[in-house]
Parts: sequence; structure tokens; C-alpha cells
Amino acid sequence: MKLRFLSVLLTILSILSSHVLANNNNTLEVHLVKPKVIIFDVNETLLDLENMKASVGKALNGREELLPLWFSTMLHHSLVVSATGDYQTFGNIGVASLQMVAEINDIAITQEQAKNAILTPLRSLPAHHDVAQGLAKLKAQGYKLVTLTNSSLKGVKLQLKNANLSQYFSENLSIESVGVFKPHLTTYQWAVKHLGINTNEALMVAAHGWDIAGAEKAGLQTAFVRRQGKVLFPLAEKPDYNVLDINELASIASKLK
Repeated sequence: MKLRFLSVLLTILSILSSHVLANNNNTLEVHLVKPKVIIFDVNETLLDLENMKASVGKALNGREELLPLWFSTMLHHSLVVSATGDYQTFGNIGVASLQMVAEINDIAITQEQAKNAILTPLRSLPAHHDVAQGLAKLKAQGYKLVTLTNSSLKGVKLQLKNANLSQYFSENLSIESVGVFKPHLTTYQWAVKHLGINTNEALMVAAHGWDIAGAEKAGLQTAFVRRQGKVLFPLAEKPDYNVLDINELASIASKLK
């Protein structure tokens, strides 16, 4: 009797397991469709901020190690602006954030000094070594490439031009059009609507865990680029792809059907 009961139980468990696996596989296939558009974050994902250490460090009495704190402070307060229903340009927030970092560290700095330390070098950042080659591969594979940035549209166009990357992108999108910063869900939803595609037909590529978390919650496919010092937010869903650089992303994208 016991053997018969165990046999029936194993059969039921086998059927249930097959059903669950089938459903999971179907979900994966539905979600991971070949993207119609690949959307790129710009700063740190495509462009290397290392060159800003000198200008920011000079403004902060040689404290080059404060660059990451400045950038994270800028991101933090861009969210404060969005959460409170206000709007300031990313550039203005960047200048104000540098002044805050200076004050925290008892460094005297004027608004003009902060502006000069940020805006000019930010517009002439070099691309990471893998970016041009990776983007060229993706474009050759037939993918439509666009950017989505917290920076101004004028600013990002100048950045891409100075980094010799403009030719790879069909379009540049800025949160200026919606007035709230990434990772607010509205920014991603606006972007896919503007592009005329469904959310799961877009792949968001970023080196920031917060950007990946926002895009995933908005329904986009996501690819995290493991730039030095960048990690994922442990409490968010894992990205669909986790890549070393844009070349690895291009290699994966070439296999998608």
C-alpha cells in the first residue's frame, strides 16, 4: 500500500515539475524576445569619468578620491528633485552637489569654480576602450541604438560627438522631455512610447544598479555592464544579461533570434 502511495505521489510531483518548468520556459521566451531597440545609458556606461578626477580634484584641494562621492551625491539629489516635484538640470544639480561635497570637507569653493570643474570636462569624456567596437558590432547586426540620459539633450549630443560615438545612434533621448530623472519609471515608459515599441522589446544597458532596477520595474529587458566599482542593487531583480563590456553584449545579441 505504501509503495503504491509513493508511486502515485512521485507521478504527481513529476507532472507538476514538468508543468512548472514548461511555464518558466515560456515566460523566459516571451520576456527575452530579440529587442527592437537597445537603449544605452551614457555616463560611466559608455563614457569614462576617470578623466574628471583631475578637474574635480583640483577644485577640491587635490582630493581626487572625492569624485565618486560627488557623482553619487549628484544622483541622490536628482532623485530628491524628482520626488519633490521640482526640476533642475542635471548640470545644475552636479554643480550644487560639488559645492555640498566641498562644504562637507571644509573646502571653500564658489559656484563658478564648481561649474568650471564639472561642465567642461564632462562634455569631453573619452569612451571606454570597448565601446566603439561593441557599438559598431551591434549596429552591423541590425540593431537600432539610442541613448537615454539624465543629462540635457544638448549636453549628451556634444558628449557623443566629442567621444566620436554619434554615428552609432539613431536617436538621443533625454529626461528633459518628461522632467523626472532615471530611475523614475516614467522616464523608461516615456522612452519606449516615444520609440513606438512595447516595453519588453527594448533592452536597457547601464553600468548602474539603480538604472537597471528602474528599467526592469518598467518592464524593459536589462543588461548590466560591470564597469570597475559598479555593482547591482542586491534587493532588485537580477538583470537579464550581466556583461563585462559592450563587446560581450554584442556577442550575446548576435545569437538572439
